[in-house]
Amino acid sequence: MRSFTFTINISYTLFLQHYSGATSSVVVLTDTGLKLQLPAVRLRGFLTHAGITGKFRVIVNSDNKFEAIERL
Repeated sequence: MRSFTFTINISYTLFLQHYSGATSSVVVLTDTGLKLQLPAVRLRGFLTHAGITGKFRVIVNSDNKFEAIERL
């Protein structure tokens, strides 16, 4: 398994576009400079009134399929 770390700062209002159907994915830049596209639904559990902020790690399997995400 591989992991990618990134820092994210999405406002509550901006993330609400996901709920309205306007956005289905989020593109982040990893700490190593790679672009990583994630289904926005994977970030729902981290949404607060302040939005989604902080450093995260995404774990993928050998087929680059999503396994887990965690806040660091």
